[in-house]
Amino acid sequence: MKIVLIESLSVPDKVISDFGDELSAMGHEFCSYKERTSDLEEFAARVKGADIVIEGNWPLTAEMIDTFDSCRYLCVAFSGIDHVDRDAVTRKGITVSNCAGYADDSVAELALTMMISLLRNVKKVDELAREGKTKDGYVGNELRGKTVGIVGMGAIGKRIARILSVFDVNVIFYAPRVRPEALELGKSVSLDELLEKSDIVSLHCPLNDETRGLIGREAISRMKDGAILINTARGPVVDYEALAEALESGKIRGAGIDVYEKEPPLPQDHVLFGYENVITTPHVAFATAESMVKRANIAFDNVMSYLRGEPKNVKIG
Repeated sequence: MKIVLIESLSVPDKVISDFGDELSAMGHEFCSYKERTSDLEEFAARVKGADIVIEGNWPLTAEMIDTFDSCRYLCVAFSGIDHVDRDAVTRKGITVSNCAGYADDSVAELALTMMISLLRNVKKVDELAREGKTKDGYVGNELRGKTVGIVGMGAIGKRIARILSVFDVNVIFYAPRVRPEALELGKSVSLDELLEKSDIVSLHCPLNDETRGLIGREAISRMKDGAILINTARGPVVDYEALAEALESGKIRGAGIDVYEKEPPLPQDHVLFGYENVITTPHVAFATAESMVKRANIAFDNVMSYLRGEPKNVKIG
């Protein structure tokens, strides 16, 4: 079979070459590309004849997927697959697997970083120090004793709950399906109760029909005055126009945002820019050296399982 990695997985070259050597020893053809291409003809040339395609979080449109002339298996080296046109891969009969779990620690740690940074006004006091000034009235707050509401209690939600336990916080969570192990980490409540009681709301839910626009004007109006919102999940879960209004009015004390309506780069006039109480990062929560290697290993294991006729982590097909 011909196997093509169409973009960089941000790991050392040896990780990729070792995988390629293993495939070659099995009689398969493997090639990889480090850079994405915006040219559809070039993209089509890369995937021509490929039985298996491996990608990360490159948004694959229907037009791009229609260039797959031989592909029967798409390995998405990412937790979510909402950036892949579902109708197109279904129409072409392509099986799709994901790589959930590789970034649980990385995402949870960035969410925690944002919480503490916003409570302690790190962004602003760093600026004051560089300007030769004092704290100038910027007295922060401790995380200890706060109520943190986690929306979505999957692997990442549970990981942040475990981390928060050492800070002596009150963890509550909202999830459509409550698993027994989650109840050991916090109290299950309705979404409305979570919004009303939480000092910090941290989003760790997938993007689907139920969660798209979940945190809009109505939800934000239910939030505790002066609450903090963290989104390291998916951008469209939040209405950022509504969030900007709440930041402007002071309803929301601050926000830590890693994901947006579209993948960065973002326009310079994005509605969230310009607020000193907002931390914006360009979708980096998943990206650590450790998580990238985990991701590659899961992706390559997925491919090997497919080649054995035992596909795993299947999301479509």
